[in-house]
Amino acid sequence: MDPMLIEIPDEIETERLTIRVPKAGDGPDVNAAIRQSQDTLSPWLAFAVDLPSVEESESRCRKARAKFLLREDIILRLYLKGTRTVIGSSGLHFVDWSVPKFEIGYWVGKAFEGQGYATEAVRAVAAFALERLGAQRLEILVDERNERSCRIPERCGFTFEGVRRNLRRDHHGHLCNMRVYVRFPA
Repeated sequence: MDPMLIEIPDEIETERLTIRVPKAGDGPDVNAAIRQSQDTLSPWLAFAVDLPSVEESESRCRKARAKFLLREDIILRLYLKGTRTVIGSSGLHFVDWSVPKFEIGYWVGKAFEGQGYATEAVRAVAAFALERLGAQRLEILVDERNERSCRIPERCGFTFEGVRRNLRRDHHGHLCNMRVYVRFPA
């Protein structure tokens, strides 16, 4: 099926979160969330090393919306339910509609760590991909040095598949080993 014909809702709701596609005007809130958590995000995520301007964050939100409409990437922002408070991000990346296969990414801001929000988001995004998009393979790749992040896919029913060595470079230029977690339809 042509992915352009797949009806994908703009948002998913969980008990505590509204998980939705970025839209015009989201840049300032996303930028603030990144700025408040730079010290905890920057060891793992390149976008947090050199903080983006509000305009750059707004541009990224609008580009993310365009990629969603084209079904090229599904970036999702995490909001506390019933508010405009951005607490993080998730999404379905490296989309391969021929399988279909997706890689789930996620981050949660410093003030919201350790409260189960990342786990709640990943569970919802995984269920959405499997049930609504017919995913046949979901992957989560985590830098093996990020022990806290490695526990999230384990809590969400993903299976450890192995380590891909020297897969990516971190923002210091060092090669990183990535733990690969997978999940398949039941």
